[in-house]
Amino acid sequence: MGGSCAQRRCAGRGQVLFPWLLPLFCSALGEPIRYSIPEELTKGSVVGNLAKDLGLSVLDVSARKLRVSAEKLHFNVDAQSGDLLVKDRIDREQICKERRRCELQLEAVVENPLNIFHVVVMIEDINDHAPQFDKKKIDLEIFESVSTGARISLDPATDPDINFNSIKDYQINPNPYFSLIVRVNSDGGKYPELSLEKLLDREEQRSHRLILTALDGGDPPRSATAQIEIFVKDTNDNPPVFSKDEYRISLSENLPPGSPVLQVTATDADEGVNAEINYHFRSTAQSTRHMFSLDEKTGLIKNNQSLDFEDVERYTMEVEAKDIGGLSTQCKVIIEILDENDNSPEIIITSLSDQILEDSPPGMVIALFKTRDRDFGGNGEVTCDIERDLPFKIYSSSNNYYKLVTDGVLDREQVPEYNVTIIATDGGKPPLSSSVNITLHIIDVNDNVPVFQQASYVVHVAENNPPGASIAQVSASDPDLGPNGQVSYSIAASDLEPRALLSYVSVSEQSGVVFAQRAFDHEQLRSFELTLQARDHGSPALSANVSLRVLVGDRNDNAPRVLYPALAPDGSALFDTVPRAAEPGYLVTKVVAVDADSGHNAWLSYHVLQASDPGLFSLGLGTGEVHTARALGDRDASRQRLVVAVRDGGQPPLSATATLHLVFADSLQEALPDLSDRPVPPDPQAELQFYLVVALALISVLFLLAVILAIALRLRSSFSPTEWGCFQQSLCSKSEPRVPFNYSEGTLPYSYNLCVAHMGTTEFNFLKSTAPLHSTQDVVGGNSPGALIPVPVEDNLTSHPETLTPQAPPNTDWRFSQAQRPGTSGSQNGDETGTWPNNQFDTEMLQAMILASASEAADGSSTLGGGAGTMGLSARYGPQFTLQHVPDYRQNVYIPGSNATLTNAPGKRDGKTPAGGNGNKKKSGKKEKK
Repeated sequence: MGGSCAQRRCAGRGQVLFPWLLPLFCSALGEPIRYSIPEELTKGSVVGNLAKDLGLSVLDVSARKLRVSAEKLHFNVDAQSGDLLVKDRIDREQICKERRRCELQLEAVVENPLNIFHVVVMIEDINDHAPQFDKKKIDLEIFESVSTGARISLDPATDPDINFNSIKDYQINPNPYFSLIVRVNSDGGKYPELSLEKLLDREEQRSHRLILTALDGGDPPRSATAQIEIFVKDTNDNPPVFSKDEYRISLSENLPPGSPVLQVTATDADEGVNAEINYHFRSTAQSTRHMFSLDEKTGLIKNNQSLDFEDVERYTMEVEAKDIGGLSTQCKVIIEILDENDNSPEIIITSLSDQILEDSPPGMVIALFKTRDRDFGGNGEVTCDIERDLPFKIYSSSNNYYKLVTDGVLDREQVPEYNVTIIATDGGKPPLSSSVNITLHIIDVNDNVPVFQQASYVVHVAENNPPGASIAQVSASDPDLGPNGQVSYSIAASDLEPRALLSYVSVSEQSGVVFAQRAFDHEQLRSFELTLQARDHGSPALSANVSLRVLVGDRNDNAPRVLYPALAPDGSALFDTVPRAAEPGYLVTKVVAVDADSGHNAWLSYHVLQASDPGLFSLGLGTGEVHTARALGDRDASRQRLVVAVRDGGQPPLSATATLHLVFADSLQEALPDLSDRPVPPDPQAELQFYLVVALALISVLFLLAVILAIALRLRSSFSPTEWGCFQQSLCSKSEPRVPFNYSEGTLPYSYNLCVAHMGTTEFNFLKSTAPLHSTQDVVGGNSPGALIPVPVEDNLTSHPETLTPQAPPNTDWRFSQAQRPGTSGSQNGDETGTWPNNQFDTEMLQAMILASASEAADGSSTLGGGAGTMGLSARYGPQFTLQHVPDYRQNVYIPGSNATLTNAPGKRDGKTPAGGNGNKKKSGKKEKK
């Protein structure tokens, strides 16, 4: 082999010596490590330091798990020192039988990284067997006519030892007639022969006894003896002769038992009985004699058993032909067995890792195995393969060893396990194959991010929802196993304030259900957006986000609110003046209302509930504008009263009412007597209703008085005088009418104290004005037709003449453009379309603008008198207040069933301006009589 070798021998009791050693690392790739030891070493004897020869340190022996493997393991490795030790008794004759070269093949296996080294241990023979004769006594018959020099073959002794320990010499005891000749064959075997040194004389000595001794070459030598008794017979002077000295034949191992193999033939020149020849095996191993049979008469050799090339490649035997006279001759028969492809390859798994992480890189070793085929030549050449379309491959390591490695990306979610079939095929014709199935389990790795069922979520939630109700549910899936596939949910971000987020929504960590923590209000929050996160429990954890948009739907939970007309802070009603010369279609005033709801719920409509003269005025259903329906007649009352209902479009609809006081007069001076002296013409239907109400009220008051009197008499002892303090006259007196021009902040320009009855103390607090707002400048109803007059509760307007001061001259530029008209729409006749109030913010903005204009008027920065076309608003807030400051509240309102856009279409104003300045607002000191 390409390198030096070392050999060790046994010397002395319990000691092992190795005279020569083959180095571990030979120059040729795959060169095995060779050791040589004698047989019959004691258990635990050191063969060699395998770790050192492999270039491993003592620490690597245990760390890399150095071990040896073989079909029948006679050796093991010391885990401390790395020595190769004898594990079991080694008998060369038992292991190698008749082979002269006895070698044991081992594989040294180390891990981290996994590798294999081939080790060859040569077993040297020791002289542990003595020679042995097949027969202890040998009987020979020799004719006396045999001449000197004749040779008689003797059965040789057998010794299973080889080389020097085999049979070296034969000896016989001294004898004058015979001498011993040792013949050496071509294969080195020694055979004893007797040589006749002196003619025999049967009459002188009938028989001769000799002791044959066989000696081997051991030190000390061993021997065996056999007794030879020679009987002298009469003359037979021609021995048999074989046709060949050596017969050689080749047989297939598939030859069936009992088949003729070979026939040997010998002839004898003698005649008669002396020419009869018998054939016998001699100098043949017992195993060979069991395998073949020889016909004594014909010399035909047959096989008794099936031949197996893998067990014995060649049989050698000697056949003796002997005549009746005892003369014999021998021939050699050699039978070679031809190999047939009768053995399938074997697959032996030496190492297997059946648990594989799915993120394992390509090239990772999964299994180590070897193949074996007992056939010879091409019949024993084995190739291995696996099924296609698998992320694995096989490549040869060395000397019929193979590695199964990964060859692709593994994904447990796609394929959780693989059944790999390894197929080994030899090179015979036809080829034979075998297979081994191994199951490889793919171990899960957290390599999948949770995936939501939708890219984004949009949910609609109606306002005023119950707190704690579920409003949505998100769901994410993770195909990983165990904690890697368990998903929990949380809120990652939101467009809400972080402190307010928890008070609005929460999400269930396990189910992904989103709960509303409070009732939503469409007027405060139209929509908000959440970023929900799904996170698995892997290490490291993987997460994914999804957007959830919550749209808060509107409910009809806000009633319309009337911005104009409104009562003064002292409770008096405003009034509007209408010129007596107003033509039909003249814009008298407008009811301005808003609704905090949106959409259809904020779609307002205006309806007349009650009118002093139903045919005198018309009301725009969608605009709230009051127009004259006909010209004013002499019989028409100068004071008119309209009660308007404002309804929204919700289901069910909510409504509010507004009362309009209208006075027909060409100037303010003309309107004042109508307010104080001229009673409104009685309405018969109203008077009847009034009397019925008065009668019902009297009956109710009498009944209540009786009940209160009875209760008061019973409980008068429990009341203190102070408990009725809230009924003092000073608290319930009427304040003088004042015209407030400055308003405090807020939606309503008034503040009140509420008188509440306390049940325990029978004490009442009445509603009163806590912050009367006084103007720094009084408004005087002079000759200006646009003056705003506070009218007291009494009908006598002259009771406080000192409160009237001169008024600024009227503003002649009173006409509004179409976009500047008050209210929630333009001045269109009939039910014209337009935009509508959409939210509470717009409502507050309109109110703030009205109050700001009123403050300017109160500060005297503008004239209080308005033109005739201001519909009363300029009389209160000043001529600079036009509806260009008021946003249009009809935006973003849809009309069900129509795709039309609501706009402010231009309308036609009155044809001419009445003389004397029209459209002035007044305050009525009294409620309209029924």
